Amino acid sequence: MRYRLLFLAGLAAFLVDQVSKYLVVHVMRVAEQPGGIDILPPLVVFRYGENRGINFGLLQGNTEAARWLLIAVSVAICIGVLVWLRRTTPTAFMVFCGGLLIGGALGNVIDRLLYGYVLDFLNMSCCGIDNPFVFNLADVFIFAGALGLVLFDGKKHS
Repeated sequence: MRYRLLFLAGLAAFLVDQVSKYLVVHVMRVAEQPGGIDILPPLVVFRYGENRGINFGLLQGNTEAARWLLIAVSVAICIGVLVWLRRTTPTAFMVFCGGLLIGGALGNVIDRLLYGYVLDFLNMSCCGIDNPFVFNLADVFIFAGALGLVLFDGKKHS
């Protein structure tokens, strides 16, 4: 397996996520903006969110047990991806996608460790549909990494 590519992709995803959260939440102070900060309205708006569950606010648990369970699940998924990539003959693209997924997951783990919840700030709406959910770049990396691993698993499909 290409460990350097995995590490660099994971590190890049992790750093982009953490820097974006810091800038939007702590420097731009999005939490102090009641309507959010219009970037490309309505397509991209920064709105503050604290996610104590998983994506889209699912499994919201405001307990320490839920927090630590979600941290453990995230770490287990990272380990599972590493083991799976090691046991297969992954393409460079698969390794890159695995790095994105792991870096994004660890970005959200750090949030849970530091704040007790995941910092979210991205809201996207379009075509007359007002999306109430917020997410972050770690979520984008997790989704893109998982999608890439599934769609481009290196196996020939007929």
